[in-house]
Amino acid sequence: MADPVYIADCGAVRSVPLDGLTVVYHVSSGMTHIVAPPAPEILDALGAGPADAAELLRRLGARFAFEGGEVIHARLNELEAAGLVRRA
Repeated sequence: MADPVYIADCGAVRSVPLDGLTVVYHVSSGMTHIVAPPAPEILDALGAGPADAAELLRRLGARFAFEGGEVIHARLNELEAAGLVRRA
């Protein structure tokens, strides 16, 4: 079974870095989230277009050293639960 493809409505998100964390305001829902790396970077990477976990690993690989895909899958699940990304 193929990994799901995720999308983020980057136009509906406002981000502000704050002492190693990032405050993310989701305009559509009115919710504010505090996230840690690599969550904001995943959102930025999805700004380049829809992607599955493997594509996100490729996009982020130059900046982060991930130990397999478990971390990226966990962050995607958290971002999906928060309503910041959704499956395409």
